[in-house]
Amino acid sequence: MRSKKKDPVRRKEQEQAWIGDTILDLFARKWILEHHGTVCGEQLRRMTSNQFLACFGNPTSVEAKIGRIYLDSGEEGAFAWIEAELLPLYLRQEKKEKRK
Repeated sequence: MRSKKKDPVRRKEQEQAWIGDTILDLFARKWILEHHGTVCGEQLRRMTSNQFLACFGNPTSVEAKIGRIYLDSGEEGAFAWIEAELLPLYLRQEKKEKRK
């Protein structure tokens, strides 16, 4: 019979991803409000979806990376990473979407 305990490495990554998901959501909400002056659930979904994150690798791993950065460098460090690494592709995708 297999143990129901998860591999400790996988569990740690999932915990970091849970934190990273929250930080990404906070970044996206703040960014949308600052740049559009209103809430937009559809835009939030596009910016934080697993489909979008898959452009950078395994979505859980991407969120875990954000979580680790947050734990090491706080909100400022995590937000800076998201802005430098994820936001440029998001903006390109949004630009293409508007052209359709």
